[in-house]
Amino acid sequence: MKITKNQLFKRQITLSDIGEVGQLKLQNASVLVVGCGGLGSPIAVYLASSGIGKIHLVDFDTIDETNLHRQVFYSLHDVGKSKAAVLSEFIKKRAPFTEVSYTNKPITKENVIEIISDFDIVVDGTDSLPTKYLLNDACVMNGKPLVYGSLYKFDGYIATFNVLQNDGSYSANLRDAFPEMATDVPNCEEAGTLNAIVGMIATQQVNEVLKLITGIGKPLTNELLIYNSLQNSQLKMKLKPTVLKDKIAKIFKLQTYFDAACSSQNSDWQISPSELKERLSFRAESRNLEIIAVLPNLKLPFKVDKTIPIQSFNVDNIEVDKTKTYVMVCQRGFNSYKATKLLKEEYPELEVLNLTGGISSYN
Repeated sequence: MKITKNQLFKRQITLSDIGEVGQLKLQNASVLVVGCGGLGSPIAVYLASSGIGKIHLVDFDTIDETNLHRQVFYSLHDVGKSKAAVLSEFIKKRAPFTEVSYTNKPITKENVIEIISDFDIVVDGTDSLPTKYLLNDACVMNGKPLVYGSLYKFDGYIATFNVLQNDGSYSANLRDAFPEMATDVPNCEEAGTLNAIVGMIATQQVNEVLKLITGIGKPLTNELLIYNSLQNSQLKMKLKPTVLKDKIAKIFKLQTYFDAACSSQNSDWQISPSELKERLSFRAESRNLEIIAVLPNLKLPFKVDKTIPIQSFNVDNIEVDKTKTYVMVCQRGFNSYKATKLLKEEYPELEVLNLTGGISSYN
């Protein structure tokens, strides 16, 4: 089925404030969406549906059953798959004029500058305070606007940070609102969240991106909007740009931006791809290995003894041979680590190892 841009975006182009000129601005824009969960997945879909020409997704995580109540662009059949990969395919099917790509790795201090460099606007769809500060600081240092969103139970927070002003200065950033990174704020997994507010904050972020690109309306610069879904109330907190680029550059040099959620795997329970290759190359060694894939339909460069999907992984159903070393594998090493942990909890003396980085790292 062939469709033209004028057909696809007719209702949007009809808006006199948008028109064909505004639609062309959207087509020429590039947006980086970091996080493909409750915020990031609807943000990416709505932006693509609005006609953004280039979108890049960043997320290292896989889809879990607990995600589905608020991450509505994933299905039960997607459980265990890469969020970024599944979301990318969904967008391709409905947004023919959007070039979409993705990165299946965490965003870190080491790669953040390179990742954000090619994009006009960065959107924070993460559920990680260290990552939020990392994105903020990198955007300030590199003159990139950052559309921020976050959640706490029934409250949502939205702001557009670090926007170039008419006088050549930049608007307030995250550190003007919250100078220090809090260490005791739970994420939505720990605190819980209602799916309605997740969607509401996500579409507010989309709205900010569209205003920035088309130049219509007033973006949420130099203020933080706080919305409470139970009272259906909101307030705006005024911000002053006082934490400037030079200070943030110094912070960036010292700060690790360490996120335990991305780095909490036990190093004693790991086997590197090179070590597994070496052990598989020796027949006697390979006989002592019991390799279990915890995701179905993996493209594997070696034979596995069993495939037990992580969603139905039950230690009680495994006949354990204590003379063997068990190696758990998946695409990127996250679901296989869950299985490793389950097996070690039941059999502490059993040697159980997780393939570090998963099949993606096995070259």
